[in-house]
Amino acid sequence: MTPRLMLRLDFGPESRIGPGKIRLLELVRETGSISAAGRAMEMSYRRAWLLIDSLNATFGQPVVKTKLGGKGGGAASLTGFGEELVSRYRAMEKKAGKAIAADLERLEAARLTSAD
Repeated sequence: MTPRLMLRLDFGPESRIGPGKIRLLELVRETGSISAAGRAMEMSYRRAWLLIDSLNATFGQPVVKTKLGGKGGGAASLTGFGEELVSRYRAMEKKAGKAIAADLERLEAARLTSAD
């Protein structure tokens, strides 16, 4: 496996954002559903909702908007801020990856050399 950067932002002991929460938001965007996004990540609706709620609490504004369902079920989509959060996180991830690319390559080369 090639080494890769995993970015996690800590805003406090109970306020963290990492690849899992960002992927959950991307899946909400793709599926239009918190439940379907959770299933895609093999988690319950409750767990998915709690993660989204923790993001809402971290920033004091919603990242996902929901519409109560009737016969066909509800719907969910990212708010403008939710879209911005995903976009900024992915941009930071790319910048950090570029900044440490040479270091990762060197460590990977050392790992492969020592494996011989």
